[in-house]
Amino acid sequence: QLQLAESGGGLVQPGGSLRLSCAASGFTLDYYGIGWFRQAPGKEREGVSCISSSGRSTNYADSVKGRFTSSRDNAKNTVYLQMNSLKPEDTAVYYCAAVRVRGMCVMASNDMDYWGKGTLVTVSS
Repeated sequence: QLQLAESGGGLVQPGGSLRLSCAASGFTLDYYGIGWFRQAPGKEREGVSCISSSGRSTNYADSVKGRFTSSRDNAKNTVYLQMNSLKPEDTAVYYCAAVRVRGMCVMASNDMDYWGKGTLVTVSS
């Protein structure tokens, strides 16, 4: 069974950091680009970041550029989202998603093949 599982969410104060993980089971991530998405209460899901299958290409939404960093360890079949300088407006459920494509960074919801169930990030004092 092909699955993605996010972890690492939680409650953090403004200015703090969290690292989210996205672990794959049932398939290898070597051939998949990964996108990170988030959905805040009452808002539509938005793309946050993406990373290509090799990790050489990344992209970020303007709202997180300079604060978030995507990386991956294909040997561990895991992708990471390092989130620094967190703001209350970063509060959301964060999802990772995979698309079978090599060499491209994809951050469009409709293009993704597999989704995790999400992890909640709350930024509050």
